Amino acid sequence: MTTRDPAPHDATPITLASNQAVLAALPFDDTQDFADARRGFIGSLPEVEVRNAQGRVVWSLREYAFLAEATAPPTVNPSLWRQARLNMHHGLFQVTERVYQVRGFDISNMTLIEGDAGIIVIDPLISTEVARAGLELYRAHRGARPVTAVIYSHSHVDHYGGVRGVVDEDDVRAGRVDVWAPDRFMQEVVSENVIAGTAMVRRAQFQFGATLPKGPRGQVDAGLGKVTSRGTVTLIPPTRTIAERIETHVIDGIEIVFQLTPEAEAPAEMHMFYPALRALNLAENATHNLHNTYPIRGAQARDANAWAKYLNEARDRFGRHAEVAFAQHHWPVWGNPRLLDFLARQRDLYKYLHDQTARLMNHGLKAVEIAERLALPASQARTWHVRGYYGTVSHNAKAIYQRYLGWYDANPANLNPLPPLERGRKYVEYMGGADAVIAKARADFAKGEYRFVAEAMSHVVFADPANVEARQLGADALEQLGYAAESATWRNAYLLGALELRQGAATTAARAPVSPDVVRAMSLDLFFDYLGVRLNGDKAEGRRLVINWVFSDLDRGYVLNLEHCALTYLADRQSDPADATVTLARATLNRLVLRELTVADGVEHGLLAVTGDAAKVIELFDLLDDFALTFDVVEPQRLRGTPR
Repeated sequence: MTTRDPAPHDATPITLASNQAVLAALPFDDTQDFADARRGFIGSLPEVEVRNAQGRVVWSLREYAFLAEATAPPTVNPSLWRQARLNMHHGLFQVTERVYQVRGFDISNMTLIEGDAGIIVIDPLISTEVARAGLELYRAHRGARPVTAVIYSHSHVDHYGGVRGVVDEDDVRAGRVDVWAPDRFMQEVVSENVIAGTAMVRRAQFQFGATLPKGPRGQVDAGLGKVTSRGTVTLIPPTRTIAERIETHVIDGIEIVFQLTPEAEAPAEMHMFYPALRALNLAENATHNLHNTYPIRGAQARDANAWAKYLNEARDRFGRHAEVAFAQHHWPVWGNPRLLDFLARQRDLYKYLHDQTARLMNHGLKAVEIAERLALPASQARTWHVRGYYGTVSHNAKAIYQRYLGWYDANPANLNPLPPLERGRKYVEYMGGADAVIAKARADFAKGEYRFVAEAMSHVVFADPANVEARQLGADALEQLGYAAESATWRNAYLLGALELRQGAATTAARAPVSPDVVRAMSLDLFFDYLGVRLNGDKAEGRRLVINWVFSDLDRGYVLNLEHCALTYLADRQSDPADATVTLARATLNRLVLRELTVADGVEHGLLAVTGDAAKVIELFDLLDDFALTFDVVEPQRLRGTPR
């Protein structure tokens, strides 16, 4: 039996040859992106390292010093190495008159526009600590201008989470600062970060590689930027919403034309054009890479056809009048001819993926067959900003197929397959046992057939998670796939898979975090939806509860019904009879769900009143699962929903 080998290995000769072929295929002598990434630089911190109030590092570029080397090592795809070096440019940059960006302080950019009375902050990063550091950097060079407005370009956490680092909520409540966002912003924030939040946090570890060691054999980049910051995530709900397809507003003296782009890169997103500044902000719909029509962290499949149409409309409506186009990731494109070409190529990228996937789908090809067949067209393949550093042609094509036809490929043999553990055992049995499978896989590994070796070893591991030899060989195969990957997200996923096969997943007793700000910002409907997701259906079997909720500070009432293992509710209603009626302030409900307060403690301290059967209210909360911060991915997963 092979002993565990936790250390990463070298690139094999086959992987090295694959990476060397990339050097010959792409125009590495084109350095325009490096000039653009440096352009407008004003200043940065001596060392970009940000700590929280407890002294813990929440953001650091010191770990990426190895990227100073211009030549890619054998263990990194040279194209990805180039992107990783471009994403090292950090600090305060001037984009054009009145428009500045803080880059390299998080995976996303924070844009600051100088208005008549202060500054408009667009997308305050993920964490309060890095957003505050970015704002302080701006003020050190441009003066202590107050924040007069905040704009969230879309509903992903890297575009709103640091808001309390740039604005005080008291100023928002007093009407001194408006917070702008696209239509359905809050619904989509809750959908991704609460309803699917626990699964997405764990899967995001594979996409962004935050838990991987940094280095030539580990995480080098995330495609859109270096990695995600690890500070305090907050949210101040929007006070102003863009609801029409095109809306024009003047904010602190700056005219902004908003273009809604729903179901493109995010379910709720918008472009912004600043006519007087001749500047076009493309949010995250046109960045310096192929983006995701489906991110591997998980999300709803996005509409590539609509995405292309939004870019076409932006190019036609705004592009002709713009001299700079920029986004909330990466670096700008200056000059009207260049930005028009940039937009056309980005538009055609998503349109090509959509149309060719749909064409092959209608010829009867399955998602995996389409993904294997499609490649960038020759007219695009040598264009840096359409390369797959974040999304890939492969998994984007599968997502387009999924959006139209779903997960099922129409082959009845795949309609109801065995789950991974049982399937793994049957595969191993059919193939003559684990030793025989491993022997065949070793021969295939020597031939560079890493994709199938990884799949075959996954079956062995699911059949027997204690098989060290299978874990090691599977890790070796995943590692070589990672070393050759141009996509940062694929590299991170492969290498974290290899790490967890070798060392096991990190164990923690901690619950998955839900931002208290997000909980407080939910509408009551979204709040009760969240409770329903946490209901343990097995434990609820045979239970019947009817509970009235009276919110004394909102003059609202809800009736919550548990029946047939499902939790449903009606707004602005009360039930008579009911098992119990709970009277409380909304803030108390927040504390109950965040596990900061028990029902008994709430009653004891006068924070809530229960008439009827108080035991029924306690019973409800006892039926709610807490979600663990981590779960198994590369080996069998046990259901570990732990009730309170």
